[in-house]
Amino acid sequence: MQHPAVPELAHTTTRPIHWVATATAVSGVIALTSLLQPGSATAAQPQPRARAASATAMPPDPAKVHFPLDCGPTKVLVAKKATGDLDGDGRPETVAVVHCDASMGTPPDGAYVLTQAAGATEPRVVATLVDPKDRLTVTGLAVRDAAVTATLLGYSSADVPSCCPDVKSSAEWRWKGGAFIRSTPSAARTV
Repeated sequence: MQHPAVPELAHTTTRPIHWVATATAVSGVIALTSLLQPGSATAAQPQPRARAASATAMPPDPAKVHFPLDCGPTKVLVAKKATGDLDGDGRPETVAVVHCDASMGTPPDGAYVLTQAAGATEPRVVATLVDPKDRLTVTGLAVRDAAVTATLLGYSSADVPSCCPDVKSSAEWRWKGGAFIRSTPSAARTV
């Protein structure tokens, strides 16, 4: 097979002078762009949101709190805890699930919201989510998206032994209008 004869064009043959000219042109463009940088911005920078402060603030420590729970001669045991900014003030709160450290049986849980003001030396209880008088056990505690969620184990009647809860439900609490409002999470299923 024959190929048509094409004359070699002068502009398709590279020579060292072509590479020098290309390198000079590229260097000139780089130098020119470094001289023509835009000035510094003068627009006001947005203020960080209050929620960003929660990353640096320490959550309240349940070990430093006196819980409204009468355990007699036994001590209060912190069974679970979860932290997060529940009221949108930029400071984290701690939700602590506590019960009496009984040697036998299943003592009922209390779930409390703890807060600690800036500069305060000790946290304090600001809300009771689950009262130990309700004879509930709290499992699956979590704080996400400014809400507290938990699974609650309870009893269908006073005749059910405290070792063996027979009712399971889910609960969610959100801060609204100056109080924690309880609801059933949308994904909750009864058993």
